[in-house]
Amino acid sequence: MTTSQLYLISPLDVGGSFPERLEAALGAGEVAAFQFRVKGIDQHEATRLAGPLQEICAAHDCAFIVNDSVALAKRLGADGVHLGQGDGDVREAREILGREAQIGVTCHASRHLAMEAGEAGADYVAFGAFFPSITKQSEHRPTPDLLSWWQELFEIPCVAIGGITPLNCVPLVSAGADFLAVSAAVWGGDPAASIDAFHKAIAQTVDA
Repeated sequence: MTTSQLYLISPLDVGGSFPERLEAALGAGEVAAFQFRVKGIDQHEATRLAGPLQEICAAHDCAFIVNDSVALAKRLGADGVHLGQGDGDVREAREILGREAQIGVTCHASRHLAMEAGEAGADYVAFGAFFPSITKQSEHRPTPDLLSWWQELFEIPCVAIGGITPLNCVPLVSAGADFLAVSAAVWGGDPAASIDAFHKAIAQTVDA
């Protein structure tokens, strides 16, 4: 059985003491990727905020992924970009960012969108929101069997997203989510304790 890994999504406010909170989270246990998700600021300000966070991620061998913006990912030399359905084409992003870039696509609850993303060369597909989320509203509510279906047919990793906590993640791990995308469950409290709780929940599921 594949063990789910953590994919950490930033809060919208990544200034102030946030770098210390990210350091605490990544120091508490393995996190495969960190998504830099900021809204309503220009590229210059985004670049300024991203710098220290990229350094922290690099020190912990955690991929640094930019949300929505291929241009910002290119400017930062990020490890990849995450595209929503309205954020551009996977093939175009690949041309701009190169073969090594990790390109992920939001597919909501759609098998069709996920297969299209895979055919276009996406490195991972994201399904959700599995649970109500305060980070991002979504009317899509897939069930864990979507993850199982994907795993049976495709090699491309899948990410589960949306309201995931250490208490409700077990069905998603059992269904075969390669990554659990988490945000509010970590940043809403003690980041280190939250990461530790996720790792324990994942380990218990795998051992069961």
